[in-house]
Amino acid sequence: MSDGGKGGQGQDGRGRGGQRGDGQGPVGIDELLDRVREDYERVGPDEAAAAAAEGALLVDIRYAALREKDGLIPGALIIERNELEWRLDPQGSHRAPQAVSHDLRVVVICNEGYASSLAVASLRQLGLHRATDLTGGFQAWRAAGLPVTL
Repeated sequence: MSDGGKGGQGQDGRGRGGQRGDGQGPVGIDELLDRVREDYERVGPDEAAAAAAEGALLVDIRYAALREKDGLIPGALIIERNELEWRLDPQGSHRAPQAVSHDLRVVVICNEGYASSLAVASLRQLGLHRATDLTGGFQAWRAAGLPVTL
């Protein structure tokens, strides 16, 4: 079926993926977050620490200024958000050495747990079906008294 030459966009030129389910226009960020989070179970700080102890890969996607200001989670792999998919795709030519399988358990960590949810949605589209994120992000990790290095 032709899309009228709009390159995969709807009649009004907006992308179909950003449409509300009720057909009433674009989806706002809060609704988008709710939608992507329906597809997986998020973890809290203690669950993330336990997952790491069992071999899960913690991935810190915060930008450098936040890492310098607030510190690091020991053992977490640092991958800035704009490189995440390239570094964790097990089939990718730019993958990190840890990206060995689509079955890899990944816990994505941003600053407060918002950007990480969108990142997880993208990783799941790449086939990383065990990807999840940390509810509350790095700030929740630190508030829980879990290890942080400065």
